[in-house]
Amino acid sequence: MDRPQETTVETDRLRAVRRMTVTQRVRLAVNQYEVRAGGEDGELIAFAQQKRLAIKERVTFWTDDSRENVFGGFAERDTLNVAGAFDVTDAGGETVGGFRKDFRKSLFRSTWHLEQPGLGVLTGTERSGRVAVIRRIWQFVPLVDELPVGWAYHFDFRLDGELALSVSRKRTLRDRYLVEIHEPRLDRRLVIAQAVALDAMQAR
Repeated sequence: MDRPQETTVETDRLRAVRRMTVTQRVRLAVNQYEVRAGGEDGELIAFAQQKRLAIKERVTFWTDDSRENVFGGFAERDTLNVAGAFDVTDAGGETVGGFRKDFRKSLFRSTWHLEQPGLGVLTGTERSGRVAVIRRIWQFVPLVDELPVGWAYHFDFRLDGELALSVSRKRTLRDRYLVEIHEPRLDRRLVIAQAVALDAMQAR
């Protein structure tokens, strides 16, 4: 059966996006994220939602906040998730790639691996080793939850040594990230999933 035309158009539209802004919405029972093309006032291209305290982590993506048309999402590969691995799926539930957190390397500098079949594995690390150390020390400061604005973390993902994707966090009342795609072959669904995970799953 052919997929609805709207899904095809949505995919073509996403491929043209080279810059996104991901913003977390403040909600009590769930984490929600708006993904917009370009800046924070750009066109809404995806809406994501994650249930808190779920036994198995799962985040669903819709084409907009009406939540009528699903175009993908990501979920843990197993309930125990000892490897911190997640599969990213398309609108039909087929896997298009995945990502995982490298817990050993993340003890000193947070590291993620993003895999796209046919392209390879991108490795993303915190841009600043100095900030990575400060963040780890800061968590032991009593009665202080947030780092100063200038110490927000940023990630650079490289493919074969070349910068392929960057995610820069902005400190505002809501967590906000600027996503810049430097490798045009990257599947935008994988990009959106990884960017959202950097907020939703980073503390795990």
